[in-house]
Amino acid sequence: MDKLKNPFAPGAGTAPPELVGRSDVLDEAKLTFGRVKLERAARSFLLVGLRGVGKTVLLNRLQEMAAAENYKSISIEAPEGRRLPDLLIPKLRQLLLSLDRMQGVNDKVKRALGVLRSFGSAFKVKYGEVEFGIGVDPEVGTADSGDLELDLPELLLTIGEAGKARDIPVAIFIDEMQYLTEQELSAIILSIHQVSQKRLPLLLIGAGLPQLVGLVGKSKSYAERLFEFPRIGALKAFDAKNALSIPVQKEGVSFDSAALDEIYRLTKGYPYFLQEWGYYTWNIATRSPITLGVVKSAHAEVIHRLDENFFRVRFDRLTPREKDYLRAMAELGPEAHRSGEVADILEVEVRSVAPLRSGLIKKGMIYSPAHGDTAFTVPLFDEFMKRVIPAMKRSERKRHVPPE
Repeated sequence: MDKLKNPFAPGAGTAPPELVGRSDVLDEAKLTFGRVKLERAARSFLLVGLRGVGKTVLLNRLQEMAAAENYKSISIEAPEGRRLPDLLIPKLRQLLLSLDRMQGVNDKVKRALGVLRSFGSAFKVKYGEVEFGIGVDPEVGTADSGDLELDLPELLLTIGEAGKARDIPVAIFIDEMQYLTEQELSAIILSIHQVSQKRLPLLLIGAGLPQLVGLVGKSKSYAERLFEFPRIGALKAFDAKNALSIPVQKEGVSFDSAALDEIYRLTKGYPYFLQEWGYYTWNIATRSPITLGVVKSAHAEVIHRLDENFFRVRFDRLTPREKDYLRAMAELGPEAHRSGEVADILEVEVRSVAPLRSGLIKKGMIYSPAHGDTAFTVPLFDEFMKRVIPAMKRSERKRHVPPE
């Protein structure tokens, strides 16, 4: 096949050629956008799911939908080690300046810029020589205490009021929310709660790994009534096959049914893996339809690419002891397992590996779907661990595990 016409797009957050199987989330979002515009009650929502299911792709699509509904929006990613104020201030400044440039001076917008300036000063945000706007002074006494749980709600309330004054709803998109600190998450929840109570046109749409649900609930008990939590998972067989077949049909090519069945078996329907398999089977196929034989021929190359890119970047962040813990999990299989089962494989007491488990959860490698259970956040990572680390001999299992 002509590689220049390859329709598939494997990559972090790269939009697939055909977004399938997500119509329920998109429909719910459209309804929410409409209700917020009308100042009707509507819940913000947080997309949760494993790595490689397309959460970032969905966030990007939802931001496009918000723009089509005349929203002003910002988008940030919450990486490890970055403060939330540092991420928010430059983007919120741009948003408020865009509202300020609209026809006619508006006191609500000017006030929001002043509050943002006070907020930035309180948290010593380094934004260079950026000016907040001509004649904009800090709003003394508002959002300037230095306590994020007090100041962020005041800031977002003034931004919601500015949007209302311009008849422009506002949407804040945050990816990788599981990396926010407990205080930052609590401040966001408090902010959205107060905005919702006042029916201001401001909406939060976030995404994160499955542990985000527990983190939000732990932060504020009422959070589960404040947010929707759409679960983004693997695609069903019908949708997974459409994700492969529809893009190639547009290029006059097809997959035969056996090839589609095999790719679905290998990928378990996870969108990122579907894109990788589609990309490489296209590149090595010489004619249409793409057959089962082509899929088998592509197998070694696809696995090598996944191992060296998708899996390896996560593996290389691990300590030797963390790698041993995950290798023990892999020995048990891809499902969730009791912490005691992992400890049994390592031949140690559960309490001796509890710090490892906690560290791996913070790194986003595993999560706890139920109390005492542990599961991978990265699909098919158990298979990778078995490839990269041969089975440990019984005498080696305690090599990297700390003593009791």
